[in-house]
Amino acid sequence: MLIVDATTPTPDQDSGSLRMVNLMRVLIDLGAQVSFLPDNRAFVERYTPALQELGVEALYSPYAQDPVALLRERGREFDLIVLSRHYVAASYVGLARLYAPQAKLAFDTVDLHYLREQRAAELAGKADLARHAVATRAQELKLIRECDVTLVVSPVEQELLARDAPGARVEVLSNVHEVYGCREPFAERHDLVFVGGFQHPPNTDAVSWFARDVFPLIRAELPNVRFHVIGSNVPDAIRALADEHVIVHGYIEDITPYMDGCRVSVAPLRYGAGVKGKVNLAMSYGLPVVATTIAVEGMHVNAGTDVLVGDDAARFAAMVVLVYRDEVLWNTLSANGLANVERHFSFAAARAAVRRILDL
Repeated sequence: MLIVDATTPTPDQDSGSLRMVNLMRVLIDLGAQVSFLPDNRAFVERYTPALQELGVEALYSPYAQDPVALLRERGREFDLIVLSRHYVAASYVGLARLYAPQAKLAFDTVDLHYLREQRAAELAGKADLARHAVATRAQELKLIRECDVTLVVSPVEQELLARDAPGARVEVLSNVHEVYGCREPFAERHDLVFVGGFQHPPNTDAVSWFARDVFPLIRAELPNVRFHVIGSNVPDAIRALADEHVIVHGYIEDITPYMDGCRVSVAPLRYGAGVKGKVNLAMSYGLPVVATTIAVEGMHVNAGTDVLVGDDAARFAAMVVLVYRDEVLWNTLSANGLANVERHFSFAAARAAVRRILDL
């Protein structure tokens, strides 16, 4: 099989990359021979060799400079071609159909971009963003019609496409996570943590809103609590938030000490789409999550027992303070979050989904 994505995945920097690498691990475990082509054809230090160590054939410049030549020469080898993200997939559908007519063609949305863009436009109240979302919707729906199967990460998006793309085959193939377990008790933990790469605009908005509108309400009740912000590509607007209580770390190679040492993970997203890796990640460590409704959309969770949910600043702050102080509730959320990841987002769950969808 051939997978084409925008860039070589960097799984320690963003959720989409982690999902892609873990899906490749699942595919190889199931006996697939996987070739990976980044649309920019770049060799990336550390990350390209990491794919090769997994057993993936990494295609990159100058050895795979021209995707037309690659597919013309090797197209007949592939049983399955996966094209990720609409702005990449649009350039490859015609080539795949021409040079690999025998291959099943899968469009991996990663998340429905038009849904995320629609929500961003509504939040900002900007007509130009709304027009861009309309154009993205048209392109994504065209790709869905042209491909044999479309992959989404949540049942919410599957239901949306049942209305927007009737008759298309749409399957859920969600995030994939190791389940690490809860390794430090409530009493040994302190502070709040947010994890998310800032090349993703919803994360910048989320941290800005939390620091400006939510965190002061929390500190009125918990004056000593600190907020740890972890993620690559930190913009100046986020760096400007840093003070003695808002700790902007930027990229951290090993976030385990924060997953094991912080008491609450926050996911204050005000718009977005897909399934949020930051929520899966925290739950995989047994770290309780306080989130917005958008942040836990399509994640099979029950508010109050698996996560705590608040959509305005006062409610979100109240939920953080509640779980920060209540050890019994904390333990309930920790255990139920772990069970959720095991059931829906573990390697075992992914293997079952891949077998069903791709007939492996």
